[in-house]
Amino acid sequence: MATPIKISHIVLQTNDPKALQAWYCTVLDGEMVHDAGVISFMSYDDEHHRVAFITPGTLEKRRPGEDGPHDFRAGRETGLHHIAFTLKDLGDLLETYARLKDEGIRPFWCINHGVTTSMYFRDPDNNQVELLIDNFATAPEGQAFMKSEAFAKNPIGVEYDPDDLLARHRHGATPKELLGV
Repeated sequence: MATPIKISHIVLQTNDPKALQAWYCTVLDGEMVHDAGVISFMSYDDEHHRVAFITPGTLEKRRPGEDGPHDFRAGRETGLHHIAFTLKDLGDLLETYARLKDEGIRPFWCINHGVTTSMYFRDPDNNQVELLIDNFATAPEGQAFMKSEAFAKNPIGVEYDPDDLLARHRHGATPKELLGV
């Protein structure tokens, strides 16, 4: 049986495509490759497009969970919970955090899930976007961890302070020292 070789792209429908274009280009360090008004496309790598934006007409605004930082609801309606983008390594994740912080874009939740180290953001339409790194060198190692008793005991993970990790990273701490993996 044939299986997909990758996730090709995501498409977001929005009332404000320019705000989403600017946000995703900033967060993913991408560029717009085509804008036809009702539909537009951006890429951040060698793929022709990774994120598309559609403006199909007036849409209701999404309301994120309102019960504090541990409210795992992305909104009050059914649909996509979040999208995630993997960065190369911890240094890239932390330097991306610093770049975005300088742009006024801050994560609402930073957590080491064990299998990944993640930062969660909300785009201008309140979609949740996760930037992450894999904490294991290979997929089989990550899958083995997810099947372990340690993961079963805490499948959510441990929160961390990104400013602390960034400062320690810039002072030469290794990923193992920073993450304990």
